[in-house]
Amino acid sequence: MDEQAYILVVDDNEMNRDLLSRRLKRQGYGVATAENGVEALKCVAAEQFDLILLDIMMPEMNGFEVLEHLKANDDWRHIPVIVISAAEDIDNMVKGIQLGAEDYLPKNYNPVFLRARIESSLRRKKLRDLEQAYLQQEVMLRQSEKLATLGRLSAGMAHELNNPASAALSGSQALHTTFERLLMHSTAISAAGFSPEQTAAMEPLIATIKNADDQSDLLDPIERSDRESELEIWLEDAGVEDAWEFTDAMVKLGLQEEDLQNLSSTYNPEQLTLVIRWLVDASSTVELIKVISEGTGRISGIVGALKTYTYLDQAPVQNVDIHEGLNNTLLMLNSRLKKGITVHRHYDESLPLVEAYGSELNQVWTNIIDNAISAMDGQGEIMLTTAQENGWVVIEIADNGPGIPEDVQRKIFDPFFTTKPPGEGTGLGLNISHNIIVEKHQGEISVDSRAGETRFQIKLPLESAASNS
Repeated sequence: MDEQAYILVVDDNEMNRDLLSRRLKRQGYGVATAENGVEALKCVAAEQFDLILLDIMMPEMNGFEVLEHLKANDDWRHIPVIVISAAEDIDNMVKGIQLGAEDYLPKNYNPVFLRARIESSLRRKKLRDLEQAYLQQEVMLRQSEKLATLGRLSAGMAHELNNPASAALSGSQALHTTFERLLMHSTAISAAGFSPEQTAAMEPLIATIKNADDQSDLLDPIERSDRESELEIWLEDAGVEDAWEFTDAMVKLGLQEEDLQNLSSTYNPEQLTLVIRWLVDASSTVELIKVISEGTGRISGIVGALKTYTYLDQAPVQNVDIHEGLNNTLLMLNSRLKKGITVHRHYDESLPLVEAYGSELNQVWTNIIDNAISAMDGQGEIMLTTAQENGWVVIEIADNGPGIPEDVQRKIFDPFFTTKPPGEGTGLGLNISHNIIVEKHQGEISVDSRAGETRFQIKLPLESAASNS
């Protein structure tokens, strides 16, 4: 790198510039020159330099002013600057260092001293560049891990939202048809000239519809079929056409043969058919409204949980309900849990709120629970336990999967360590979780595992350190 380094020499003295440039070129460096501070900043704006040798005393813009401009610019501040000052001018030398200069050269430098100073500065720059590249790569990988987690959660959420959305859509389509029939039956009843007594006899039916729960779920299949057959036979004997269409709804309403006997004493066969058709469609209308309400309510609940999970539109540090975070995480992962995993919650209901980074704690719960699901291959049990212990909030996430080998446990929080096949994991999930708990919350995280049980324990201080981190 030193041989390819590109250095800018800034000095208002032409002889000094020429001498320094020739020495640098003999040492293998690329060199550009500027005769004052203004020209130097133009050069920096036009080209990329690895080092700047900057004279202090110059007309138009002195070296101190150039330094201030360089260090105030995010694109230039990383360029190392060696100030050139008279040996006896200690004040200027100190001021240059205070303004951000990397090092200094006396005006009467010798070539060996010059080379040592330059090489030292370039080595430090190389290390800083490597560190910055590593940090940028780590940030990208961590972001990749977050996006991968988000992708898995999004797929699950799409599934969770699709079911109630489909139910609500189907219900609304069916409601349109059913409500049209109900209006027709209501019109026909009005035209049938019911007596006041016959009209009043419909009021108990309305109450039955409004207050009815599906009674058919309380019956075994054989009993339900028998009731439907009995009602169908009775309706056919009473002259009601297509009686089989009505029996399912009537059993759901809990109506029996004696109820129909009471109706037949109030209405003639033609009127009875109208009343039964109205009754069945009114019941279906109420039932469809419930389906739509439940579906949209489920969607609203999922969206609300998702918003809480991400702490959207809220400050980074919140008074966090640990139980709410765990439950919302389970909701996010519900599509994977349905396959055969049972979750047991053992919560300390007296657990206080914890001042913490809520969305990042939810990322920890997601990483650990998602790993447990993968380890158990979709079949098993997860145990969530919370408690208070000596000034700590303790959260344990355990599973009854195959366990983690002892040699793996020692490396499980290391960055980029993963036991998953290539392409299925970055090895950063638990490392990120460790950093969130230990560095951002001054907490503790540990794992204890054997065949048939893996237990992660997270401890968060009740006296929050999140707001100070």
